[in-house]
Amino acid sequence: MTTVVVPVRYPLTSHSKSTLGEAIRVADEEDASLTVLHVNLYQNNGRVTRTDLKSAVEREFGHIPRTRYVVRSGLLVEETILDEVISEEADIVVIGQKQKSRWRETVRRLLDDPDLEHFLANEFDARIVTVNG
Repeated sequence: MTTVVVPVRYPLTSHSKSTLGEAIRVADEEDASLTVLHVNLYQNNGRVTRTDLKSAVEREFGHIPRTRYVVRSGLLVEETILDEVISEEADIVVIGQKQKSRWRETVRRLLDDPDLEHFLANEFDARIVTVNG
């Protein structure tokens, strides 16, 4: 089955809602499972729970079939997201435009300025969908 991963902030921002809405649409179109991911940053003492995340998403969008809610802790959001993409063996990653530039910086530090879409497609076999605003 195809897997879509979408990282979001908690509480859900307007950008997170837009990105999540697109991820839901893509998952439905691809008949895919959806993983909604939030990263608790160690340095912010974030303590969002999976239940918090699920409740917030379902308040906004209702019940979403074939959806998994994941909360990970990390120092860097982008690296933690990449770890989740790898562990989920995601086929599609839906991110906001702002997140894309942050990912590009992270990947650039690791691999000397690659093209993000090419990197994800070749290294992780994942397609990236970028959502504007």
